[in-house]
Amino acid sequence: MRYCLALDLIEDEALIAEYEHRHRKVWPKVESHLRGCGVERLEILRLGSRLIMVMETDDDRFSFEAMAAAERDSPTVQRWEEEMWRYQRPTPWTEENNKWQLMTPIYRLEDA
Repeated sequence: MRYCLALDLIEDEALIAEYEHRHRKVWPKVESHLRGCGVERLEILRLGSRLIMVMETDDDRFSFEAMAAAERDSPTVQRWEEEMWRYQRPTPWTEENNKWQLMTPIYRLEDA
């Protein structure tokens, strides 16, 4: 399955540059966490201060609930997420107590 999620960055060029730098060396345990949860491909793209994450997952192994539970069980992943929150902020449309907000697909060429 492919998911697309959105999140904003704090509008500060120095913080944005630092955020991008931190993502050049994502902690190995964070990457292992993602793979272990069934994430097969993940890409983060940026336009200004808006981030878009595209995830492709193994349908048999992935669920947002299971990934959140695995995050709660990993102090390393929790620490990474806390550190990343220094740079991030919710979009105006983000649900309460959420960071990355799932986007709603509205068109697919292959469905036309």
